[in-house]
Amino acid sequence: MKLPKLPPRAAYLTLSNPTRRNALSHSVLRSLRDQLHSYTVSPVDGYPRLLPPFTPATLSSLETNSRETAWLVDAEKWRTERAGLPHVLVLRSDASSGSASNEVFSSGHDLRELSADGGAAARDTFKLCAEVMSLLRRFPGPVVSVVTGLATAAGAQLALSADLPIACAERASFQLPGMSVLGLPCTSPVTAVSRRLGLGTGYRMFALGEPVRAADLPLSGSRGAKTRSKSASRRSSRNWPCKCRRSLQALGKWAFWTQAGFGGGAGLEGIEEHHGDGDGYIEAAEWAGRVMALHSRSEDAREGMKAFLEKREPKWRT
Repeated sequence: MKLPKLPPRAAYLTLSNPTRRNALSHSVLRSLRDQLHSYTVSPVDGYPRLLPPFTPATLSSLETNSRETAWLVDAEKWRTERAGLPHVLVLRSDASSGSASNEVFSSGHDLRELSADGGAAARDTFKLCAEVMSLLRRFPGPVVSVVTGLATAAGAQLALSADLPIACAERASFQLPGMSVLGLPCTSPVTAVSRRLGLGTGYRMFALGEPVRAADLPLSGSRGAKTRSKSASRRSSRNWPCKCRRSLQALGKWAFWTQAGFGGGAGLEGIEEHHGDGDGYIEAAEWAGRVMALHSRSEDAREGMKAFLEKREPKWRT
């Protein structure tokens, strides 16, 4: 299937296994991993530029502009070390054969592979799958997933691991059938599903295995009979490369997913008092204040504030 052309500095991340309902076989997962690596390898030294670990302590490294993270906070290093690399990825799968009503984004893992080799194949596949999900999260820019059919088990995990899942209200649905159908609980897929859709919805899907329509979920582009995920994905991929300051988008993505993992009383480095509130909000707010201060030191932030005060268009650096 020929995909629509994307604007400059956006690229497709393509899942292609249409004859097997876009199953995440070992070869498909390798392809996704290799594509992600190709979109992050720096022309300077051939090593990938990925977001640093999502731990609060990493902020100290960013604040001191250490060698390992300087590319993320220094505009000149950003332009040099990420030259030619895409700012936005759009995850798409080839449509499976059959009518549109039977379209499948991904049917999850290939069960024939998982049942081979006495479990060795399953261990390798699950490890590779976790690596792909991690690379999606650590890509230094927004990742959009476009879901126009059924996303089941690891397919649902893949779709919902993106920063912005866009689902077609008329055809898309999500399902975790492992517990009820296979006797193999979807323990790994539910990590993404519960974080994206909430613990209540995640556990219901995990325990009962019932499909949930995209129209009933809080996903971008998932409501309204006339919603079209293709046009939504085009808007997203067009707007992000043009309107978002590249380095600040990357740093902001790292900060967002780091603060999302805060829990009360976590004992965060650099925070004098640990209030131990239930959802970690007080610690997160204090930590995020430091991130805002770091944001404000960037060349793009200084230029943006100056241009606003001078009532002119900014001249961005990244």
